[in-house]
Amino acid sequence: MPPRATFRDVFGVREFRALWSSVILSTVGDRLALVALTLLVYDRTKSPLLAAVVYATGYIPWVIGGLFLAELADRYPRRSVMVFCDGARAVLVAVMAVPHVPLTVLVALLFAVTAFAPPFESAKASVTPAILHGERYVLGTAVLQTTLLAGEVLGAVAGGVAVAFIGVRPSLAIDAVTFIVSGLFIGLGTAARPAAARPESVASSPLARMRDGFRLVFGDKALRTLVLFGWLVVFYTIPAGIAAPYAHRLGGGPIATGLIIASTALGTMIAMPPFTRFVGPRERINLMGPLAILTCGTLVLTVLRPGLAASLVIFSLSAAFGVYQNAANTAFVVRAPNERRAQAFGIASMGVIVGQGVAFVAAGAAAEVLPPPVVIAVGGGIGAIAAFVLTLRWRHVSPAGGRHAAGRSGRAAAGSSVPTRRSG
Repeated sequence: MPPRATFRDVFGVREFRALWSSVILSTVGDRLALVALTLLVYDRTKSPLLAAVVYATGYIPWVIGGLFLAELADRYPRRSVMVFCDGARAVLVAVMAVPHVPLTVLVALLFAVTAFAPPFESAKASVTPAILHGERYVLGTAVLQTTLLAGEVLGAVAGGVAVAFIGVRPSLAIDAVTFIVSGLFIGLGTAARPAAARPESVASSPLARMRDGFRLVFGDKALRTLVLFGWLVVFYTIPAGIAAPYAHRLGGGPIATGLIIASTALGTMIAMPPFTRFVGPRERINLMGPLAILTCGTLVLTVLRPGLAASLVIFSLSAAFGVYQNAANTAFVVRAPNERRAQAFGIASMGVIVGQGVAFVAAGAAAEVLPPPVVIAVGGGIGAIAAFVLTLRWRHVSPAGGRHAAGRSGRAAAGSSVPTRRSG
């Protein structure tokens, strides 16, 4: 059995410290820009619809980026891709900070800024196994995921505070600086590595490469099952999508709404580090299915119409069971071919973003005719059934199902090089 890694082991790696620091800055910067621009649009137009459209603009580019841009992190050196993405975002956000820029231009710039996120995230996810090996990689991935959640919360709060005290334009200028510093961390703190993809593998057209990427992810039974485990997030984040009507039904206002949204991520943020630190690789893989069932199934309890306090406990507990995503993500990474890993990650991430958007819209429409607690309970029940089916399928994946899957993934994560396949 490989030795258990510690947080000191992970942060003892200089390259990981640089990567981790850049993630904090990039994530906070992303959220800060999105919140600041949304507030600016609402302040100018007083239109909730236009403000919502602007907020959605911060997510739509993930579809395009996941399909066509994420593969850049396979075709070019991953450090160069991350530095370029941070540099481009810094320039675009700096232009957004210029006074008197029309709203339509601001929205277009936000779209462009967000479009650089998929290749950056794909490069980050793909280079991490080269920086950390064995159980250090698993624990390091958990640290990055936890940091991402914390960064999104901090960035949203920082955006609101910054706009309130110094205004939108200075807030955007600060955002541009965060991207510059993030790029410096990556460029100066990580090693140069050659592009992962072979020249002959990128000679085809973008559409052909996209087709091959889907064939890679969904043509392999293990990868397909793992990415579907990852996509279950669309069910257990439904409470965040209808937080406002749920809180209103309980007699709460903006504070209650914020608490509900926070509870859907807080449990994962708290549970992720100890789960990866103290649960072994075989156990993580074996627990992936049961935890996925629980993270969705727990939401069925909302059918009992709990009060706000009990609801927050239910949502936080559901989010805590969501730590299974770490097992799915790391298994996906070690199974995907290194030369196609970034593209596969981009496709998986794109599915999450699209799925959440569809789920939020569907839940909102359902909440027009059904009580929000019932909508959440139904969504959780559907997710639990899907998780149960995936658990059965995972146990029969050959040659990596059940105990064999645990052993293989454990050995892969413990090895000094990345095997040929991965999870999302």
